[in-house]
Amino acid sequence: MRNLKRVVLALFVLLLVLATLAFVLENQQSVSLLFLGWAGPQLPVSLFLVLALLIGMVIGPLLGWFLEHTSRASRKRHV
Repeated sequence: MRNLKRVVLALFVLLLVLATLAFVLENQQSVSLLFLGWAGPQLPVSLFLVLALLIGMVIGPLLGWFLEHTSRASRKRHV
């Protein structure tokens, strides 16, 4: 059963990597993002989106850890 979970997880990661690679290869047009009057450098669309994906993959677990940590601290204070 544990091996099946590992295989499914490996397949999921492989599909995610392949989908990301296909996206990067298909979106090589250079764009410049404008945000609050600040213009970024001309970079491929795929780079902006892959960076957003990676930042989200880091911030999501950190936010989950922080919320769990604060809820545990809150429960300890109320006991």
